[in-house]
Amino acid sequence: MTEEQIFEKVREIAAEQLDIEQDEIKLTSNVKEDLDADSLDFFEIMNELEDEFDIELDSNENIQTINDVVNYVKQKIDQK
Repeated sequence: MTEEQIFEKVREIAAEQLDIEQDEIKLTSNVKEDLDADSLDFFEIMNELEDEFDIELDSNENIQTINDVVNYVKQKIDQK
């Protein structure tokens, strides 16, 4: 799976969870500062990604931007 495909799915899930438009979410968007996600929002986004990609994500990763999320998900998919 390509990073672009992962980004599209991350963007779709984050937009739905945060009740914002998908085009507001960029790779450089800071999850907490730019997208106003609190820790519960972030936890739920990560849970959705786990279900979507059938992977296990650790909540203690130092993830700040959408690009960090994409890279982390890609790394976990590649490890499967």
